[in-house]
Amino acid sequence: MSKNTFDDLNTPPIYPQSGKLVFVVDDEPDISELVALNLSKSGFTTKQFENGESFFAEMKVNLPELIILDVMLPDSDGFEICKYLKSDNNYSSIPVIMLTARGTEMEKILGLELGADDYVTKPFSPRELVARVKAILRREIKEVSTSKFKIGNNVEVDLQKYEVYVDKRKVDLTSSEFKILKLLSDKKGWVYSREQILDMLGAIDKGVLDRTVDVHIKNLREKLGTSGRMIKNIRGVGYKLED
Repeated sequence: MSKNTFDDLNTPPIYPQSGKLVFVVDDEPDISELVALNLSKSGFTTKQFENGESFFAEMKVNLPELIILDVMLPDSDGFEICKYLKSDNNYSSIPVIMLTARGTEMEKILGLELGADDYVTKPFSPRELVARVKAILRREIKEVSTSKFKIGNNVEVDLQKYEVYVDKRKVDLTSSEFKILKLLSDKKGWVYSREQILDMLGAIDKGVLDRTVDVHIKNLREKLGTSGRMIKNIRGVGYKLED
């Protein structure tokens, strides 16, 4: 495989418009066909690749919702492919299941540390593999759905993008302000002491920095406009958020 293959992936990809597309990357035709057949029976659309070159060529124009990736390919190392995909913002969110005949504990740990979402050792049960694919995609849907939430009627928070919108208008919060807003919104109505907020922010010298919480809250309220009134000061205790 050409050493420029990874760099070629900088071409903006095209996401599939419908269906759940799964890429199966394995140089053993029998295994690839078996996996594709069982996925198709469960309603998935599949594309099969026997090497890294053909896989990357397709990735430049089309992206799957999940990748089943063999570790040992004729022209590539599956671990390196996984590492590359998980380090690139265009592809890092695509779940990867490593598929391999090498099932040592260290190799499983390596695959997971590189960002793989699951690790299946050959020989395997096709039905179990399909079940794992479904479980990962369900988890992905749940994570996306819970990454955005509303506070009151006009404040929207996107945890993945680290963004906050007030009346559909983006407001720029500092990292500390964003963390405080998330903390208070996690359990609305709960009162958090200044010490608890400082712990969450990772402050060390609490005696000196205690008043900085009040400054963060003041700035946060101002940026939220009229919605800032939802952050209540409980005198002598701390702060809470109420819709």
